[in-house]
Amino acid sequence: MALEIERKFLVDTSKLPPLPAPYTIKQGYIAARNATVRVRIRDKEAFLTLKGRTTGVTRSEFEYPVPLSDAEAMLTQLCEKPYIDKKRYLLSYAEHTWELDIFEGENEGLIVAEIELSSEDEVFEKPEWVTAEVSGDPRYRNAYLVNHPYRTWQ
Repeated sequence: MALEIERKFLVDTSKLPPLPAPYTIKQGYIAARNATVRVRIRDKEAFLTLKGRTTGVTRSEFEYPVPLSDAEAMLTQLCEKPYIDKKRYLLSYAEHTWELDIFEGENEGLIVAEIELSSEDEVFEKPEWVTAEVSGDPRYRNAYLVNHPYRTWQ
């Protein structure tokens, strides 16, 4: 079984290094009871992803490439709105790749850094621009942000 072991952190933007070119990501979620079903377009590539329930910072994850036209139709016809729109920057630091997501649209103002690990207890070094960990806070999950956009938070 494929597993995703991911930790999420907030970011101090004043300490960020110069950023490389980003990916443009548009994603939506299809209502499901026992899994998260995500449709994602990353630049000109498209994927359908199924994720299980999170235990700690681990969950099952299955991702499949799909034709771009199919993903566009799924976003339009099947996914809840608003979509998640963000720019993703890949930053290397201390033998890991960090994904820095700068959200746009209804979630503008939210910036989250994620790191994928090979085990929950893997030791890693945090860059100076990483601040509070929010891995256990469901508000920072993209599927939550669809129905509770960051702009509406108090």
